[in-house]
Amino acid sequence: MSQPGQVSVEQLDGPTAARAEEAFRLVYAEAFAEPPYDETETDVAAAFRRFRSQTRKTTFRGALASASDGEAIGMAYGYPLGPLTGWWDQLTVPVPDEMRREDGRRTFGLMELAVRAAWRRQGIARRLHDALLDGTQAERVLLNVHPDSKAAVAVYQAWGYRKIGDARPWAGADLHDVMLLDLG
Repeated sequence: MSQPGQVSVEQLDGPTAARAEEAFRLVYAEAFAEPPYDETETDVAAAFRRFRSQTRKTTFRGALASASDGEAIGMAYGYPLGPLTGWWDQLTVPVPDEMRREDGRRTFGLMELAVRAAWRRQGIARRLHDALLDGTQAERVLLNVHPDSKAAVAVYQAWGYRKIGDARPWAGADLHDVMLLDLG
């Protein structure tokens, strides 16, 4: 395994990320096959149907981490939430209207962030997170995380995220923590 200094992190726009779909898929499939996610190939296929749609958004941002040999080892992606986003509607307890107000710039929705198991605990997730948000004009970042993913919850808290509620992000999903990071 390479050392963190030999890892490159590249920012990608939507079309570039779409061309790198297989690298994103490799990381996603490996990371989310583990508990508590236990995603199957069917789940991965559904996630990447959404990914293709998401990469077509002009505001899409991605970040891909690669080892010195070019192997994909981590990924992150998301985009600013539009005025009609349904994200806030998934919360089990509604939040105030001012918190849920979106204008297409205010909140960056962090859709996915994952690092392959052999590369964890080397600061790669933080580098991906920082690269993804570098240059964004958003006031805050919103994400969902499975509460049984204790390591992910702890990392997000250490980075300054705070839990603002619970949500079922899709039909049949487990309850997830909804976390918010103020960038100001």
